[in-house]
Amino acid sequence: MKDIPLQGHGIPASRLAIGCMGFGGSWDETEPYTAEHKKQLEAVVDAALSIGINFFDHADIYTRGKAERIFGELLAARPALREQIIIQSKCGIQLADGTLPVRYNFSKQHILQSVDGILKRLGTEYIDILLLHRPDPLMEPEEVAEAIDQLKANGKVKHFGVSNMHSAHIEYLQSAIREPLIVNQLHLSLAHRHFIDQGLNINRDEGAATSFDPQLMTYMQQKRMQIQAWGPLAQGRYTGAIRSDATEAELLTAQYIERLAADKETSKEAILLGWLLKHPAGIQPVLGTTNASRVMACQDAAYQAEQMTREEWWTLYATAGGSHKPSK
Repeated sequence: MKDIPLQGHGIPASRLAIGCMGFGGSWDETEPYTAEHKKQLEAVVDAALSIGINFFDHADIYTRGKAERIFGELLAARPALREQIIIQSKCGIQLADGTLPVRYNFSKQHILQSVDGILKRLGTEYIDILLLHRPDPLMEPEEVAEAIDQLKANGKVKHFGVSNMHSAHIEYLQSAIREPLIVNQLHLSLAHRHFIDQGLNINRDEGAATSFDPQLMTYMQQKRMQIQAWGPLAQGRYTGAIRSDATEAELLTAQYIERLAADKETSKEAILLGWLLKHPAGIQPVLGTTNASRVMACQDAAYQAEQMTREEWWTLYATAGGSHKPSK
């Protein structure tokens, strides 16, 4: 499989990443994490490293900072680990606090304060990549550029990117920012197929209901930006227990994935991720799981992407979309 864009930027990133949103216990900041939560994190990190995953994705809001704190405790206990892994975090979302609603903040002051908080919680002097989490309607690119220049100059952040942004957002920011924005993290999966639908439904009535930026995938491929996929396992709807409200398309897709996995002697997770990895953009799935065994189930994904035929890829896409029923 060809190199992913991050590797082209000199970052030795693994094909898969671990999303850390679920670590640190509950989202109640007054409820501390436990020894069991620490064991859970260490098991996932060790499982990831054992199959070559070295990339860990954070955000300052995950479990209201506890995800980074518990990860920082692991780094403190195992100092050699820091240089073995790549740490990415995000800032820009301010959670509702009882007085104000959720809002977005790309002010220079907020970005700088957020990074200082991230570094303190993780107990590290730098992070490899910082993403701007969601678009701020009040953002001023020149102000964001000042923050990025300062973070780069003082060595607190090595690389920068965005999350949940379309091509116009990226171009607008990049017009002022000297550092290249090298990542965009998006919701992509077989269940969240808008990135494929948009291109196929160009000049069709069906395309009117698709909100995905029609330029985004080709734009990022041309710019060699790393496309990261959050939610790539579709919350287990095809690989876990069948939900009581599952649609016929979901049932048929789950059955087809199970059949492919059996035929290829691999896991259902590897087939599902293989569908994403087959895309020529070099997508990097971010596995949002706190289950070490589920991490291990994903180890065959890149190989399955290479082995997946066009016919299998299209059958998965059409079945998930409800326009096809695979023969048994």
